[in-house]
Amino acid sequence: MRAAMLLALALAVQSARMTQTVTGPLINAILLLAGAYTGMAGGVLVGLITPWVALTMGIMRLAPAVPVIMAGNAVLVIVFVLIRNLVRSRWGDYLGAGLGAVAKYVTMTAGLTLLVAPRVRVPPPAMFALTTMQLYTALGGALLAVLVIQTVSRTSGGRR
Repeated sequence: MRAAMLLALALAVQSARMTQTVTGPLINAILLLAGAYTGMAGGVLVGLITPWVALTMGIMRLAPAVPVIMAGNAVLVIVFVLIRNLVRSRWGDYLGAGLGAVAKYVTMTAGLTLLVAPRVRVPPPAMFALTTMQLYTALGGALLAVLVIQTVSRTSGGRR
């Protein structure tokens, strides 16, 4: 139920068609919150669906990049949840979210550079939006998600 609600929230954010600097951090935060509150599978599922919806809505116009975005989203959630579960303190949230963001950037940059760009012409603005901007938006989303998680944890008596 939580995963469905977070997916609906992510789709609403995408539907608003805001700039990448607004939408990106919000979507990344939602992916991390899905990982935190529904587990790895729920977070990964949300991260796999949102790029396809962006493609069908015309937000993402480079179809060959969709699997790379899906992989980046999955890596973000997986690294976050693994580290969060390994380091069971508030620092695990920060470390997991930050390293997850960097891992997403590395995954997407490698995927676009090695798999997509050799086969499809990727315009420089699209390459920037799908690589460097992903690092910025993922880090922004990481900060936002951890702030939400920490606030909820404090108000719910410290339960993770």
